[in-house]
Amino acid sequence: MTEQEIQIVLVNALETLFEVDPNKVTLDTNLYQDLEIDSIDAIDLIDHIKRETGYKLQAEDFRNVRTVADVIQAVLKISQNTE
Repeated sequence: MTEQEIQIVLVNALETLFEVDPNKVTLDTNLYQDLEIDSIDAIDLIDHIKRETGYKLQAEDFRNVRTVADVIQAVLKISQNTE
């Protein structure tokens, strides 16, 4: 998957799961401060990403994630390790 494809999946997930306005989501958007996502929400987001991409992020992968760009990079890293 490309960065752009991952970003589309992520933005769609944020809109579907948390009713986030997709126009307010940028690469620099902080999941926790700007979107008020908590640890339970993060688990839902990880699960949604797995269903949409086939790549499972581990909880420890998500500990260092703060922004939309961080999530994209985490998924990219997993996708490259499984190829």
